[in-house]
Amino acid sequence: MPQITNIAVFASGEGTNADNLFRHFQYHPKIRIALLVCNNPLAGVIARAQNANIPIETIDREQWKNPESVVLLLKQYNIDYMVLAGFLWLIPAALVNAYPEKIINIHPSLLPKFGGKGMYGIKVHEAVKEAGERLTGITIHFIDNEYDKGKIIFQEKVEINPRDTAEDIAAKVRELELKYLPQVIEQVVG
Repeated sequence: MPQITNIAVFASGEGTNADNLFRHFQYHPKIRIALLVCNNPLAGVIARAQNANIPIETIDREQWKNPESVVLLLKQYNIDYMVLAGFLWLIPAALVNAYPEKIINIHPSLLPKFGGKGMYGIKVHEAVKEAGERLTGITIHFIDNEYDKGKIIFQEKVEINPRDTAEDIAAKVRELELKYLPQVIEQVVG
């Protein structure tokens, strides 16, 4: 029987990327989504995890200020890797140190452009549009102690039409996220 790699997905919002991962890895022979960690008790991702029979742990700011408790929580679920799928809090150094090059994030731009604190969701696409970029895309990278600065694992580009709205750009980027995030996770942890 192959060794199973357990992944904790961290998400804060609706959870379309998380749901895609839940479905992709549901019957995977070597990789299992073993836990959803959410910092928003009203997030749509919680219902998605419930529908996929994924265990859920919600955390608050107080727990986040004591990252050793989060490390202990992850150890209870035998977590090997973390995947951030729309998780908006900066990962504490203690967690980065406990999981070096085992925390994967997806960002909706071609880093280093349009990254950093406050650059998430539609804000990224609005900034891309305002800058007149002709290309955008996704960056999948390891987490370090700064927003969107960790070692890049994978990037994929998509063309922007000058008539595209920020919402059009978001839709193009979402297609890349859904296609490539599961594949890259398989390559990194597989």
